[in-house]
Amino acid sequence: MNNVTGSAENIPTSVQFPVVGIGASAGGLEAIREFVQAIPEKSGMAYVFVQHLNPEHPSALAEIVGKLAKIPVKSITDDIDLDTDHFYIVPENKIVTTVDGKLKLSPLDKERHTVKVIDLFFSSLAVVHQSFAVGVVLSGTLNDGTLGLQVIKAYGGITFAQDEVSATYTGMPKNAVNSGAVDFIMAPAQIVQQLLTINNPFHTDATLAVSESTTNQKDEDIYKQLLTVLRVRKNVDFGYYKSSTLKRRIMRRMALNNIEKPAEYLIFLRENRREQDDLYNDMLISVTSFFRDPASFKFLSDTIIPSILEHKNETDSLRIWVAGCATGEEAYSLAIAVQENLGEKTADYKIQIFATDISEIAIAKARTGIYSASDVDGISAARLQQYFSKIDGSYHVSNPSGKCVFSRIITF
Repeated sequence: MNNVTGSAENIPTSVQFPVVGIGASAGGLEAIREFVQAIPEKSGMAYVFVQHLNPEHPSALAEIVGKLAKIPVKSITDDIDLDTDHFYIVPENKIVTTVDGKLKLSPLDKERHTVKVIDLFFSSLAVVHQSFAVGVVLSGTLNDGTLGLQVIKAYGGITFAQDEVSATYTGMPKNAVNSGAVDFIMAPAQIVQQLLTINNPFHTDATLAVSESTTNQKDEDIYKQLLTVLRVRKNVDFGYYKSSTLKRRIMRRMALNNIEKPAEYLIFLRENRREQDDLYNDMLISVTSFFRDPASFKFLSDTIIPSILEHKNETDSLRIWVAGCATGEEAYSLAIAVQENLGEKTADYKIQIFATDISEIAIAKARTGIYSASDVDGISAARLQQYFSKIDGSYHVSNPSGKCVFSRIITF
């Protein structure tokens, strides 16, 4: 249950309509009251609210929200079907995920008390509902929800965070905003109004274009022209990307700009350099983390790196290339793994880790070596103490094992 990037049962569903995942913690009741009161009787969306609840006390949240809502409010039961114009609330002591148009419950017992329930739900929502997934982070402390929003955005969904003025506790929404994963920052009632505005593209024939089997030739030609605009502007050819992935990213930009037809978006894109940059950056979204895929890193540290070092001496150089390094977590993880293998001999070796990516934004963050609390969430306390310095709430990499060099790939 600690996998926040999807599992075998989290596969895209054929039943698609916008599903809005809402996460909150301390101060969330105030925010959700304002949010619910703004939802009209007919919006064509389903809403799922996940809040950090006291496991020792039964929750009366469904009853409280039910008195304010214009739509039916239900406490989630296992395998309950998602339906439009309904508001679903997770009960206490439960973890909720979504599977093929249903909500699935698991116990939040002692073994799983550290699970980030909002991240977990948002991530399953992204994998199953893809461009129809919406993530909203409201008032709360710490950083639950940030990684989940990153996953939603990576799958073509849309993300929101409550603004600091209206939030009772700003920790969760502020952390999400600082991660770069948030599309809109608003008060709860304004979030609902924005949802209603951008919901239009989900109810037009354009959404069918995400499925390769239903794309007509005219739309196919338009998608090729959209990619041509990016190739001319950024000198990057996305033609070899998976077609359905590209179309989800384009649909996301159309929804954000309230544009219903691909042909209309092509006109808009050609005339708007800012939108060209935004679409390009959306194409490059990746979800990464320190020591992602622990089993692979264990094999690397226990087998691959020792095997390489066995044939090296102090006069040799050790060069490692990380292709598609995103915001740098993988490169720094490799640097840590090398230093842990060499121990006190690290300073005796000439080590260089060369990391590249085509995203200017990602490379800029990687070069700083500065990460938020949620970015380093999966790193052990011992590694945090040894390889990072905490400054003003952020974690600064000490760049172990020599110097990590980051460079943007220039394409021709």
